[in-house]
Amino acid sequence: MALVIAVANQKGGVGKSTTTVNLAACLGIKGKKILCVDMDAQGNTTSGFGIKKKSLEVTIYDILLGQRRIQEAVTDSGFKNVSLVSSTPALAGADIELVELDNRSNRLKMQLLTIKQDYDYIFLDCPPSLSLLTVNALCACDSVLIPLQCEFYSLEGLSQLIESIRLVKQRYNPTIDVEGILFTMYDNRLNVTNQVVSEVRKHFPNKTYKTVIPRNVRLSEAPSFGKPIVYFDKVSKGAVAYDKLSEEILARHKEKAKAAKHTS
Repeated sequence: MALVIAVANQKGGVGKSTTTVNLAACLGIKGKKILCVDMDAQGNTTSGFGIKKKSLEVTIYDILLGQRRIQEAVTDSGFKNVSLVSSTPALAGADIELVELDNRSNRLKMQLLTIKQDYDYIFLDCPPSLSLLTVNALCACDSVLIPLQCEFYSLEGLSQLIESIRLVKQRYNPTIDVEGILFTMYDNRLNVTNQVVSEVRKHFPNKTYKTVIPRNVRLSEAPSFGKPIVYFDKVSKGAVAYDKLSEEILARHKEKAKAAKHTS
């Protein structure tokens, strides 16, 4: 049964799609079956895997509006063990259309329940806002992975997101938890980077990943070639970092599973 992880932060440009694409690819190479669901109208996860949006017949838009079943939207990403439910700019109107529909916050969750058994991990790449699309992802997920850019404005955004997760936990999804906070665009030569990292680690000591994602030119070039970084340049700093992150996540989940076994 898949672990469903929402990759979320209402701030744009912090590395949500980069993390979704590259973490999925690294876990796929390690033999895990992965599904990525692109919940953002910009469709960066879709293009990050080199999928041509004009060729898509069924997207997440059709799924959320109940016009098609999620199985019809799943396509092969072209990379080992990674499948994808794509997005197009049509999704931008979904927020308004969902307001009129029944069960508007749980539409993604209901669809994912029909395919969870087919995957090890399902990653939901959320839009940069606390919209109904993001609420659908937060209601459907087991946990939230928060990419955090190493700058001061990010701290404000983090506290807002933690509050939103708390509200979703209270009202819709009692088991939701923070999967982890991932520092992105990390540059330890900058004072602000070290200050932000220190502050977040002080407040969330058990939730921050040891692995950090550095600023890396090859990492920012990879999407324009439609390839995850491990396929584009596997010896680059970005590829090494995402590979380490995938190992850290697998190790954490192994520990959790072991602990759960002992307490049951």
